[in-house]
Amino acid sequence: MAAENVTTDGFLIVGFSDLPQLQVPLSIVLLLVYLMTLIGNLLVMIIVYSNPHLHTPMYFFISNLSFLDISYTSVISPPLLAHFLSPQTQISFTECLLQVYFVMVKVNLEFVLLAVMAYDRYVAICNPLRYMAIMNKAVCFLLAAGSWVVGLLNVIPHAVLLSRLSFCGSHTINHFFCDVTALMKLSCSSTLAIEAMSYMLGATVALMSFSLITTSYTRIISSIWKIHSREGRSKAFSTCASHLIVAILFYGSVCATYLRPTSTYSMNENKIFSLFYTGVTPLWNPIIYSLKNTEFIKAMKNFNKITKQ
Repeated sequence: MAAENVTTDGFLIVGFSDLPQLQVPLSIVLLLVYLMTLIGNLLVMIIVYSNPHLHTPMYFFISNLSFLDISYTSVISPPLLAHFLSPQTQISFTECLLQVYFVMVKVNLEFVLLAVMAYDRYVAICNPLRYMAIMNKAVCFLLAAGSWVVGLLNVIPHAVLLSRLSFCGSHTINHFFCDVTALMKLSCSSTLAIEAMSYMLGATVALMSFSLITTSYTRIISSIWKIHSREGRSKAFSTCASHLIVAILFYGSVCATYLRPTSTYSMNENKIFSLFYTGVTPLWNPIIYSLKNTEFIKAMKNFNKITKQ
């Protein structure tokens, strides 16, 4: 069969149409998760912005992560909910490519942001007297801006190579969004260059971030064990526990989904993992990072009192 480029016809997104009995309950759950994600992350950003006591490096980076989660879930969740109203949804090649780009930006950017936040926690625990001098406003801005630049630019080569793929035969994507692996499975072109670049650039960002997080927490744990007071150790560890939990959840789901050869992929398994980090992780981030933090809870109560006046 001659190769037929699908740039004009687009693709058909299958979503969860193979599970019709779960369409209604899944749509309700996903709608609630999406609304809670928006409300939770917006609440974090508003409270941090309105409370001078939270104008610290840690909450500055948490606000960046909240903005990223809002942007990302807004790209993925509305189309996914539309799939439940119309189980098989048409999407153009350009729209599909943009969706792939934003998904990859989110993954790369969160890798970098989590590493930056690990460094912030390292400075706070291991150099508390110099913390504000080291993590001053200029440094925080540069670290955040650098994270966004890396996240936005690192995936451009992938998008360029994907835009040159040709497609023949089936143009049905067995996923609930335009996932890069699902897209490559449909291509008649060789995907070796894309896979190689994905491992080279993606794994580089992931490994560098993982190395920085591991090194930071090795030194953090070493410093915590030197604290003689049990209360002091508990307080020091509590400032890092939230970040560590989020990092483990994010790395685990992304690695299980993407860091395997495409020949071993099961798209049904991928949809489950993808649903976890696209829907659940952005919802958990504000809860884990902020809503269990006594300082943030106090600020939230003050904010609630002001809004009621």
